[in-house]
Amino acid sequence: MNEFKSPILLLKKSLFEIAQVMIRYYFKTVRDEEFQLIPQVREGCWIHIEEASSEDLALLAQILGLEQADLQDCLDKFEVPRVERIQNTVLIFTRHPSEYETGLYTSTLTIILAPHYIVTVAPHQCHLVQTFLQQKSKLSTLQKSKLLISLLLKITQDFTAHIRRVRNNVLRQEKEMISVESEDITALTTNEEVLNQYQSTLIPLRNVLEAITSGRYTNLYEKDQDLLEDLLNNVKQSEDICGISLKSIRSLRDSYQIIFTNNLHKTIKLLTALTILFSIPTMVASLYGMNVTLPFASHPFAFFYLIGATGFIIILAVLYFQRKRWL
Repeated sequence: MNEFKSPILLLKKSLFEIAQVMIRYYFKTVRDEEFQLIPQVREGCWIHIEEASSEDLALLAQILGLEQADLQDCLDKFEVPRVERIQNTVLIFTRHPSEYETGLYTSTLTIILAPHYIVTVAPHQCHLVQTFLQQKSKLSTLQKSKLLISLLLKITQDFTAHIRRVRNNVLRQEKEMISVESEDITALTTNEEVLNQYQSTLIPLRNVLEAITSGRYTNLYEKDQDLLEDLLNNVKQSEDICGISLKSIRSLRDSYQIIFTNNLHKTIKLLTALTILFSIPTMVASLYGMNVTLPFASHPFAFFYLIGATGFIIILAVLYFQRKRWL
């Protein structure tokens, strides 16, 4: 007799198989040139999950021997960089430069140091990890501390590159500050928001690196300690560049405001001058349109006299406005 399987068990099995497809396992020794994709989990491998779901976390929790609730923060797209320990497993929440949603310029990347594995979990596609996997190096998945430091170094390098790119855009706008358009204001506002998000990520990321440097969460060799200190200095330099760029943006924004105010004053002066110039012939025509006795009203050349006098007054007004720089 065939064993009866309920629809619920079949559904759980199918979800489990889908989660296995979403999870990738990599293994590499020092002698290998590239990370090798392996079909199933083994001790000393690197487990990577992109576009992670609750089903993926359920399978990962079984592999690591944790509760699924302990890993739920890995899916939080607004998670702040921090580090925590659960039993013998260390969870390092980081963020890296990316844009998957409008207004969000960093994405969550969780690095997990388990007793027998190193794990990375991303709620979106993680180009940072994909680039890291494609490069040739002497790293090994068996050396969790070095692999962790290399991933953190890649994150800080990405931040530095993105901050420098934004900085160059701001400097380019400073050179072209004479003609300001609405697109320039939009670009400046976007750059400021990007740098604000980067700065709000770099500060807690520095705290995470300081906590790892203390050796409370993972065993570090002397070379690893030196690399972490260099990494910490890189983060501080990125913070400084980010702060300088934000000051430049604020200064540029103030300059834009001065330029706009000055252009507005010039426009108001021009419109005022034109209004006065056009009102002169209107006033003369209105006066001589009245049904009363007026000078030169019966003169045969009165029209030409009025046109000449009006033109003379307009010329005097134009000269006056030019002297006052209204025109």
